[in-house]
Amino acid sequence: MRVRRQFLVGSLLVASLRLAASDPAHAPVSAQAVDSGEAFRFLVEGNARFMEGKPSGAGRDEARRLDVAKNGQHPFATVLSCSDSRVPVELLFDQGIGDVFVVRVAGNVSDTDEIGTIEYGVGHLHTPLLVVMGHTSCGAVKAVMEGAEVHGSIPALVDNVAPAVRLARAKYEGSPRLFQEAVRMNVWMSIEDVFKRSEEVRSLVKAGKLQVVGALYVLETGAVIWMGEHPEKTRLMTPPGARPAAPGGGARPATKPAVAATKPAPGGH
Repeated sequence: MRVRRQFLVGSLLVASLRLAASDPAHAPVSAQAVDSGEAFRFLVEGNARFMEGKPSGAGRDEARRLDVAKNGQHPFATVLSCSDSRVPVELLFDQGIGDVFVVRVAGNVSDTDEIGTIEYGVGHLHTPLLVVMGHTSCGAVKAVMEGAEVHGSIPALVDNVAPAVRLARAKYEGSPRLFQEAVRMNVWMSIEDVFKRSEEVRSLVKAGKLQVVGALYVLETGAVIWMGEHPEKTRLMTPPGARPAAPGGGARPATKPAVAATKPAPGGH
């Protein structure tokens, strides 16, 4: 029943994109013409197939492997996710070789290496959609929350998570939702770091060539909960040190946002 509710959420999102019913159900390997709405639909539908236990498996055969080896990669989405082995990005979105440009790092943080890789995906490979995806039971967030002793280079890695944990504690301290909300805020913080540190991402978004959305993968159900665009996107689009535009001023977005925030079904994470 829970899987069906998540499937219905995805179906409603697909309908809201108002895409032609004749479009293929699975993304082609050559996806330069795909826009953010279509890219989002491919991910929503792929995750629905994964949850139903009926993946298409398209694009994972010898023909696809040889095609991308000869003709190069043309992914339709860039995805930043946690490196947790329980979060297999291509599988949970039911995508094939060359379909998704994936950046994986513990805690799905956005630091120099991750942002540089994201810029390659959205700027060089021209993916119209960037998804920053956290997941339930994230070990990196839990370690920071509990003040766990970490070693080597790990402290420098998880320090990106600390601001999200502080924000969650300020609002949810003492609540059973604290850990869950810290995971969500870590997704928002990672997106914020991308906007603050990447002029290329800001420029592509302003030009209507890129949409950036947050997501949360639920380990227990296999569902991807879509969080939508950052709630403070307008503020984050202003370069550091620059004066924000006066209220009501500035250019209108080149394209209407294709992905809206959604809430999980009752009882979800």
